[in-house]
Amino acid sequence: MLFRYTNDKNGNPVKKAVIYTENEHPISNASIDSDAIAVIEKLKDHGFEAFIVGGAVRDLLLGNVPKDFDLVTDATPQRLKKIFRNSRIIGKRFRIVHIFFGTKIFEVSTFRSICDGCSIGNDFGTMDEDVMRRDFTINALYYDPVKNQLIDYVDGIKDIEKKRIRPVIQLDKIFVEDPVRMIRAVKYAALTNFSLPHSLKRQIKKSSHLLSPISPSRLTEEFFKILNSGHAHAIISLALETSLYMYLQPQATALLSESKDFEQSYMTHLQALDKLVSQNQNIRQGEKLIFLVQDFVDGLTDWDKEAEEANIAELYGKTWTRVRHFVLPINPQRIELEFAIKKILQSYGIRVKKPKRIKKEKQVRIKKTENS
Repeated sequence: MLFRYTNDKNGNPVKKAVIYTENEHPISNASIDSDAIAVIEKLKDHGFEAFIVGGAVRDLLLGNVPKDFDLVTDATPQRLKKIFRNSRIIGKRFRIVHIFFGTKIFEVSTFRSICDGCSIGNDFGTMDEDVMRRDFTINALYYDPVKNQLIDYVDGIKDIEKKRIRPVIQLDKIFVEDPVRMIRAVKYAALTNFSLPHSLKRQIKKSSHLLSPISPSRLTEEFFKILNSGHAHAIISLALETSLYMYLQPQATALLSESKDFEQSYMTHLQALDKLVSQNQNIRQGEKLIFLVQDFVDGLTDWDKEAEEANIAELYGKTWTRVRHFVLPINPQRIELEFAIKKILQSYGIRVKKPKRIKKEKQVRIKKTENS
């Protein structure tokens, strides 16, 4: 076992991190994308530090196959762009680099600072600072595939062994600075089957209201990560327990609390979605939305009667409007929501050949309602 040192104000060495060598951790480079290793090797050849970081390291330690390999380095975005022609800089404030290998994209970020004690600033810093911006200890591990070394500043290895989610950032700051971290906490707990310590769970419940002003686009991104995970049932169950789901799906949360039948059917549909996603990762968004809105649509009307008497175009328009409001603040692609509604109506024997767009004046009214 080795240690990583830094110097204090007086120039004296201070131990900052534990370094687990090749024989002291279970990670094998055979489980790592060869192109990710190639990026790190090239950065090292140019004199920079570079590591695999975050969820990929966590998954490797748990014996799972990472979906993505995020990388971190002390090279600036401009320098990365010069080294890798197959790259582009994205973001206006928090600038990162995407490096392309065919259809694969590796996200490379530069070490960030904790200037003024803040974990969400955009200034570049050192590795010692960067680790203090990570949300939870199990995501704050760095792996060097060239040296086969695992670097742990925050006892993340111990937390993985104890199967617990522990924040890196102080509890009174972590969710104030970024409320979306609450969603990630319950997601990580459900994905890993780790526990949320009582103090963390209590802080999430206490801080859940901080999600209210978060933009619909960001909530939508996080929500579809949940639906795409194959563990939506477990994550949403924990989100309900910690008072988060009312800010992701307020109408569904209300119905879940009002009706045991709705709750049972809704959660059963989430389990069915998880099974489908686990079998096929390439399911379109609209297919997943069916599982989310099916129970709400079921309760809208007597569909047997509607199938016989309704004007199809008018019925579709009314259903679309009701469902659109039901899923707020989540904002799925319109074509995908239309797909889901069409498929559900077809299951009632109502054939919608081509969903007609809602008239412009109705769209304006809907938009005003959403913004109110």
